[in-house]
Amino acid sequence: MSFETLKLDLSGGILTITINREDKLNALSQQTIKDLDEAFQKVYDETEIKGVILTGAGEKAFVAGADISEFKELNYMNGRKFAEDGQEVFAKIENCPKPVIAAIKGFALGGGCELAMACHIRVAGSEAKFGQPEVNLGIIPGYGGTQRLPMLVGKAKAMEIILTGEMITAENALKIGLVNHVVPKEEVVIKAEEILNKILNKAGLAVSQAIECINAFYKDGDGYQTEANAFGNCCKTEDFNEGVSAFIDKRKPSFKGK
Repeated sequence: MSFETLKLDLSGGILTITINREDKLNALSQQTIKDLDEAFQKVYDETEIKGVILTGAGEKAFVAGADISEFKELNYMNGRKFAEDGQEVFAKIENCPKPVIAAIKGFALGGGCELAMACHIRVAGSEAKFGQPEVNLGIIPGYGGTQRLPMLVGKAKAMEIILTGEMITAENALKIGLVNHVVPKEEVVIKAEEILNKILNKAGLAVSQAIECINAFYKDGDGYQTEANAFGNCCKTEDFNEGVSAFIDKRKPSFKGK
């Protein structure tokens, strides 16, 4: 499957999805949103894909924002649909049962910051810049930014970032919990691969259940029953039996994803 705005590369179970609009600073067009939807459906459907690294082409931007040229015809009805379409795709990324890591170089602004926040883990280059500058255009974040940013950094800091529209550095993003790691930009993908390979050595079904449970709190406000159900589901798997046996036998477990 080929995509108009994305490049996909699968190696060792890791699918690297690169937003490939370098001349537009990888801005999110409606075609890009559609392509991301289809690409992540592949992630859900194809068993050979174990995890995802999401990044942007070139050195200047992960995603510099939405494609503003598409804003000219927006009104209440199609503007609401515009936001809902993006929210649906970003929710698919957030709820993906396989780990998704954003590898961020350069600008992650507006929809780019929202896309990074939809990923499970974020690795940023030391020169990266983050922000939600939508108020400068007379709008607000529409792809989940008003919801995910407070979850990650707290209400007060999210208010400041969104209401001022100012950019923050990678180091500040690390301090407030917006990103997990800051490394030299040439090591961003390497660090993302390192983290992902650690995760992929664990029991895949348990990883999927953990993602679902962590997200359950933010969706329902109470994930305890989801956690109990998922714990029970794990207890009936072959991977659970293997993990316990390996621990008792003092050997490395060999998980099969069953």
